[in-house]
Amino acid sequence: MKNRIFILLVGIILTCQLFAQDHVPTTEEFKSFLNTRTLVVMDPNPMSDYNFKIKEVMAKVWNLTKFEFVTQKEFEEKRRDPSYSFLLTTVATYDADKTKARYNFLSLLLGQNTFNVGDMPDLCSIPLSYLRVEDDSYAYKMDAFIRFIQNHVTLMLSDPSLIKANPLKVYNKNVSSLKDKTLYLVAEDLNTDINTEAKIKKVYPYKFKIVTKEEVMQAIEEKNPDVVFLHKVGPEGTKYKARCYKIVVGGADSKFYYFDYHMIDAKNRDALLSSDLKKMGSR
Repeated sequence: MKNRIFILLVGIILTCQLFAQDHVPTTEEFKSFLNTRTLVVMDPNPMSDYNFKIKEVMAKVWNLTKFEFVTQKEFEEKRRDPSYSFLLTTVATYDADKTKARYNFLSLLLGQNTFNVGDMPDLCSIPLSYLRVEDDSYAYKMDAFIRFIQNHVTLMLSDPSLIKANPLKVYNKNVSSLKDKTLYLVAEDLNTDINTEAKIKKVYPYKFKIVTKEEVMQAIEEKNPDVVFLHKVGPEGTKYKARCYKIVVGGADSKFYYFDYHMIDAKNRDALLSSDLKKMGSR
């Protein structure tokens, strides 16, 4: 997670900014994780959608380690202990972007006696939303995200050669499998030049469907093997210079089939672009 700054949220944003190092997790750190107890750090807002969903999903999905739920205060007390791992939301900004945009990530960290949270071994981090976007925009996808994190750890252990500085890009090799899937797209996530079926057909050769969020949720709950869905992360109108992440996720296997981002500007809006569909359809 090179050039990323972590900020830990404890009720409000603390004044300390936590700088991530150029540290790529080692095979030994992935192996050590399996012997930890995973502490799932709850949002300070007890009524948050994230808290309700993470409790439900962890009980149903998590099987790599024993786990329990803790407060952010307990995280601070225990994060230096290597017998623990931590699943929590982190706030990240990229110093190279010079935009001060802040993103909400779901991170799996290994306990380590470091001053900064950003120096803790980061086994997997995936973008959830832009910071000011409500958590109901992603909470319904949490089942898929937790499954992905587990699968990612298992994959890194089975093939350590895949452990890299930009680990999520390795999944772009799966894009060729999209020809056998139906791509679910929510209309509000699409750029204006691909916001109808007719426009999409001009640039994307495989099956797709413009759907509602409820249909995406249903595909995840049913673990539909024929469906992949778009997870788009952007500022949703709250900021005009930021990254827009585009991730295509399997409804059944929670595998990433496409991972990319672009910087938002007048031409490249906070949406899936026609260039993304062309990349997905050309493999």
